[in-house]
Amino acid sequence: MSLNRRSFLLASAALALAPVVRTRAAVPGVTADRILFGQSCALEGPAQALGRGMKAGIELAFAEANAAGGVYGRRLELLSYDDGYEPEKAIANTRRLIEQDGVFALVGEVGTPTSKAAMPLAVEAGVPFLAPFTGAQLLREPFRREVVNVRASYFQETEALVDHFVRGKGYTRIAVFYQDDSYGRAGREGVRRALARRNLEIVGEGTYERNTLRVKRGLMAIRRSRPQAVVMIGAYAPCAEFIRLARRLRLGADYANVSFVGTRALAEALGPQGAGVIVSQVVPFPEDPSVPLVAAYHQALQRFGQGLAPGFVSLEGYMAGRLVTTALARAGAAVDRGRFLDAIYGGGPIDLGGITLAYGEGDNQGMELVFLTELDGRGGVRPLARAAG
Repeated sequence: MSLNRRSFLLASAALALAPVVRTRAAVPGVTADRILFGQSCALEGPAQALGRGMKAGIELAFAEANAAGGVYGRRLELLSYDDGYEPEKAIANTRRLIEQDGVFALVGEVGTPTSKAAMPLAVEAGVPFLAPFTGAQLLREPFRREVVNVRASYFQETEALVDHFVRGKGYTRIAVFYQDDSYGRAGREGVRRALARRNLEIVGEGTYERNTLRVKRGLMAIRRSRPQAVVMIGAYAPCAEFIRLARRLRLGADYANVSFVGTRALAEALGPQGAGVIVSQVVPFPEDPSVPLVAAYHQALQRFGQGLAPGFVSLEGYMAGRLVTTALARAGAAVDRGRFLDAIYGGGPIDLGGITLAYGEGDNQGMELVFLTELDGRGGVRPLARAAG
């Protein structure tokens, strides 16, 4: 064969392969046999129970789908990096996941300050930012199509807690203890708004610094206001420290936390001193298999959980994973990010089994429900009230 003839054949082969290469490159994270998702979350440090729980729940849903042959024959994989609940690390992880790892979408970011840092990078790159473990309003307003929330907002959680104390118990003196960052301030604003609707004001407030246990100054500031209840916007370790110290000082108040606290971790940290502490939840009770979603979650735990106990955080992660698998199935075999988001916003309600996620253009929050629970003082938790929302 002449040199010219061989060169012509090689060039023709390269041209024939070019459309395939371009098609694959046009959909980052998607190949013929897998779809890669990325996650930046706290896998170490004071918030590690939250990051590990979300990761485990997402992987349960992915394992469930993969055992059934994947979605259109593609296995779902999750690549997770530890950010220690620090915004700077979340930024570095997010850039790495998008620019180097080439993930299809990001899922299960844990925390408001980390989500606040990472979300703009995803939006700018056109990468879906799915099911962050935070109820902050900055992920809901203004509307960004790439940002898809599952859970109710902190405004809705704090509304339920304030209603429990004001209408349910007749309290008028409510204080707030919060993490001094975007997460804590979002929750504090929710408490303020809920009280204002009832012609009441926050009677006292105290703060602490993220990833520390330095809560005494905040407690002393709140103590002066003689509160009947304290709504807490923080992580489980500092909130547990606050409650232990407050009981020792005989503050005499009731205590409530929003879901981000990590209910199981808080209950275990407090033990007997946790009796009566209220925690708002944004998922059903994880030990109630009468809810079909929870029954499916238990089956996934038995098959793929490797000893993982049921919990609120991993159930939320499982719901995030189920959102992903449902949207991928709706989007079709020729999936890309646009079709994936179209499937979420334009495909109608997503029934996860007794729990429905509903989205629409201008509305990127799937659930409105808030559930109240109470720590039993034995390291456990029980349902307290029906869902609100």
